[in-house]
Amino acid sequence: MMFSFAVLSFLLLLRLTSQQFPRPCVTTEALRTKQCCPVWDGDGSACGVLSGRGSCQDVVVSDLPDGPQYPFSGIDDRERWPAVFFNRTCSCTGNYMGFDCGRCRFGFAGERCDQSRESVRRSIFHLSLSERTKFISYLNLAKNTISPDYVIVTGTYSEMGNGSVPMFADVSIYDLFVWIHYYVSRDALLGGPDNVWTNVDFGHWAPGFLPWHRLYLLLWEDEIRRLTGDPGFALPYWDWRDVRDCEVCTNELMGARSPLDPNRISPASVFSAWKVICSRALEYNSRGVLCDGAGEGPLLRNPGSHDRQLVSRLPTSADVEFALSLEDYDTSPMDITANRSFRNTLEGFGNPETGLGSSPQLMMHASLHVYMNGSMSSVQGSANDPIFLLHHTFVDSIYERWLRKHQPSRGQYPEADAPIGHNGAYFMVPFLPLYRNRDFFISSKELGYEYADLLPQAEYFIQEVLGPYLDQFRRTWPWLLSAAALGGLVTMLTAVALTSLPSTPCWPWRRKMKKGSAYMEKQPLLGAHPML
Repeated sequence: MMFSFAVLSFLLLLRLTSQQFPRPCVTTEALRTKQCCPVWDGDGSACGVLSGRGSCQDVVVSDLPDGPQYPFSGIDDRERWPAVFFNRTCSCTGNYMGFDCGRCRFGFAGERCDQSRESVRRSIFHLSLSERTKFISYLNLAKNTISPDYVIVTGTYSEMGNGSVPMFADVSIYDLFVWIHYYVSRDALLGGPDNVWTNVDFGHWAPGFLPWHRLYLLLWEDEIRRLTGDPGFALPYWDWRDVRDCEVCTNELMGARSPLDPNRISPASVFSAWKVICSRALEYNSRGVLCDGAGEGPLLRNPGSHDRQLVSRLPTSADVEFALSLEDYDTSPMDITANRSFRNTLEGFGNPETGLGSSPQLMMHASLHVYMNGSMSSVQGSANDPIFLLHHTFVDSIYERWLRKHQPSRGQYPEADAPIGHNGAYFMVPFLPLYRNRDFFISSKELGYEYADLLPQAEYFIQEVLGPYLDQFRRTWPWLLSAAALGGLVTMLTAVALTSLPSTPCWPWRRKMKKGSAYMEKQPLLGAHPML
């Protein structure tokens, strides 16, 4: 498998790809004018306006009030996103999307983005061997390919002299998404060393948790499709209900525990060579700086050796069913104290037996992070571990089940008084182009993807039960056909040779065997069995 993986990775690295700040928007001019309206290469006009794809428009930021959890204003660059950096961006029309309107909206493809497309996310254990190898190869390719389209910000807008001294850095495609998760969840820098506000998170602990991660996974898939040229790529998920250990922690999947150091990944796994970024939140806070994207050591994981006072057990099927039974997506005050809130219960701060918030133990989603006991256990750096993707894809599938069961209107998503960054009209941090929280409070089918375990029974059987066998057959049938042809040729040549020989009893295989002979078959043929 390692050889196949290496070959596939090498071939993929030969592909030239073009693909959280868009590179055209990090120049001194763009930052000073606060305008991010890049030229679309397809027609040479800003936002593809000549082709009717979009136009450069003023950003209209919602003025509806936030909750009381963050008592500051004008302190953090993420406030009123993206107004600190840009007040004009591309506004795309129809099915067009992207910072220059050069891509297609989720669920659409084609030159004019007029072809509907639906992908299916499947259990990682239902993937064939070749599909698993390809998935791991794609992850490693993304980890080792510099993003051609985006860079990360390494300083605040104030530190840049209001744009006169840009502070950005290159990063790999995989690490771009690690940084995105860090940046949305980092503490607010109030100025100077050890001066931070910790009770703030623009992507967790509040209503935007599920819509934000839904968009995050969609963008991740889109980047991998562009990088690999594989339009059918879809993230797999790990169904962790009722598990007793880390089933995906094998060298064939996400890496086993190292026999040399229980906190490291086995040298037999490609992930043992990965370096993490943005994993030292306390250090950044003590220095009053942002993560700069530099490597910070190996990927760490030691599942099951976690603090049992914080997490006593992993999630069960009963936990999931209880969460799905809750009718309210979120309840006031829409943070970790919310009672009988589907979002808070699934996120892990509500008790999945009572629905009460502020659970003394972390449950459901949060429990898996703590259980991994390593890079994945820190909110800001958790996306360093590729298990993060499998985990959050399954969390998203539970979100999808709730949406289909309760069918809430988009208006049921809170428009005001949620913690900062989580109101319905708030643009999600730190994405460019811009997306609102409420726009991802919709079914996955409207976004062009489905979950295998939510398919009708017949489709599920064909895709998940028969699929791996059909894939195996597709890969082996040329060999079987060749073997059959060779066997036929050998049989023909043998027949010709035998017919040319004199009929003589010296050839034992041509003797007529008598009943009771040692050559007689001692067991009946299968076809002769009375039950067959």
